[in-house]
Amino acid sequence: MSEPVVHTVIDSPVGPLTAVAEETGALTGLYFPGHLRMPPLTALGPRVAGGFEAVREQLGAYFAGRLTRFELPLAPRGNDFQRQVWRLLVEIPYGERRTYGQLARELGEVSLSQAVGSANARNPISVIVPCHRVVGAGGALTGYAGGLERKRFLLELEEPPEERAGRLF
Repeated sequence: MSEPVVHTVIDSPVGPLTAVAEETGALTGLYFPGHLRMPPLTALGPRVAGGFEAVREQLGAYFAGRLTRFELPLAPRGNDFQRQVWRLLVEIPYGERRTYGQLARELGEVSLSQAVGSANARNPISVIVPCHRVVGAGGALTGYAGGLERKRFLLELEEPPEERAGRLF
């Protein structure tokens, strides 16, 4: 049986984020408004004001461009394969991107690309577990549970200055 959870809402440049954590403090979810596959509100536990200070602080620093790697206790809920993919996502460096095929190869089997895509789409901890850093073959922006505009925003936020300066528009 899962540990009880609580939630709060955190303002951000991409809209209010619903943060969900076990009572021990381990983060189990971070959802956008209109997030695909967001659990029903009744599954998020009571809304609380406190207990999310580190999440607020680190998200604020990330959106201000001062944080490139989160250091928070995470407890995403999913099956073994999904959690394996989510661990790979956390290892994608800030400002870099990977394709589904690259992640599948890291798991030892290129034929797992679709399964990697499915696990990526079910990542419950957006932004902090950076599923936005995964793109389609050739760098194409593909689906994102928070919407492609948010994915684009996050990728541009993390874009190295020299790449940003080289863009035409």
